[in-house]
Amino acid sequence: MTRAFLVVMDSAGIGGALDAASFFNDGLPDTGANTIGHIAQACAAGQAETGRSGALHVPHLARLGLGSAISLASGLIAPGLSAVPEGRFGAANEVSNGKDTPSGHWEMAGVPVPWDWHVFPNETPCFPPDITNLVAKLAGCEGVLGNRYASGTAIIDALGAEHLRTGWPICYTSVDSVFQIAAHEETFGLDRLIRLCEDLAPYLHAMRVGRVIARPFVGQPGDFQRTPNRRDFAIDPPADTLLDWAHAAGRMTHAIGKIGDIFSHRGVGKLWKGKSDADLAEHLVRLMDDAEEGSLTFANFVEFDSLYGHRRDVAGYARALEWFDVQVGRVLAKMRAGDLVIFTADHGNDPTWHGTDHTRERVPVLCAGIGTGSLGQVAFADIGASVSAHLGLVARGAGQSFLP
Repeated sequence: MTRAFLVVMDSAGIGGALDAASFFNDGLPDTGANTIGHIAQACAAGQAETGRSGALHVPHLARLGLGSAISLASGLIAPGLSAVPEGRFGAANEVSNGKDTPSGHWEMAGVPVPWDWHVFPNETPCFPPDITNLVAKLAGCEGVLGNRYASGTAIIDALGAEHLRTGWPICYTSVDSVFQIAAHEETFGLDRLIRLCEDLAPYLHAMRVGRVIARPFVGQPGDFQRTPNRRDFAIDPPADTLLDWAHAAGRMTHAIGKIGDIFSHRGVGKLWKGKSDADLAEHLVRLMDDAEEGSLTFANFVEFDSLYGHRRDVAGYARALEWFDVQVGRVLAKMRAGDLVIFTADHGNDPTWHGTDHTRERVPVLCAGIGTGSLGQVAFADIGASVSAHLGLVARGAGQSFLP
């Protein structure tokens, strides 16, 4: 039997989306966004020197074909990524009408989103009174704070002191289909925050809001920090996904990071969480030794997106890519005969771009274990179909296998 490892580098897009002009950041279209390509250019130009220096150094990803995938997707020749590919590489196109986490993950697992997500208007207040009244009722408070588009760290800095004084939860959103609630772990209570989001989620899911997210933080005014105890309550996928196909066939499925939350824990055999991407990397490397024959391991590494993309931190994103490349080397060194490892992404989040939201981009598809050469332009759903074919499963979703 064989094993498969599907690893998502959250937000590591490579540009070139044909419909980028239909998606916006800060009122401007995403046309021309290219997350990894622009990071590589900034590094080569000496514009990403904080905590690192020089050209972007990701030799393992480059040898798998990252530079070639960027060129295939967007035509950009990324500095420092010109290694001759030793794996199979491609650029994947998304058809779901969204540049968010559930859309990307569901589609790569075989299920494009069949509806338009509900997105709240970019105005203040942005939530209708029935929603904020329900939040206040569920929280046992007289009202809510925020009620606008915001960066998570910025709104905590702006309203954290008032939250401590009033006890009211901080509610905010973005161009994604999401409702986020920030609250202090100690004064409001972590369990109370998670229960509030869990109780609110069914109401918002009925509106086609993709996720309700608990965003706990700690600290005092002037020194607030978000904690790793985030919880996502995602709407159920509209059909069985790759995880369900594998689970129904009696295969073990391992979900690393927020994969369980994204798929509403459907089809998940074992869930492996951690306080950081470093913790998740240890789970992935260990599973290269321990994962059962015939199993599927599905991992998400979120910090590219959450710590650096949304904050438009080019040097931080470059550091994260270089750290991750070391983990890629550890994974590749432990591959067995019959293993398939795919590194990909769910959307873009170009840290050189205007605004603070995700960017509509193609994503890399970098494969180890199935030979060398270009896959060409593929669909997100082809990823799930290919993993399914490798594991000998019956794929019941969209997409066609690109396996040789």
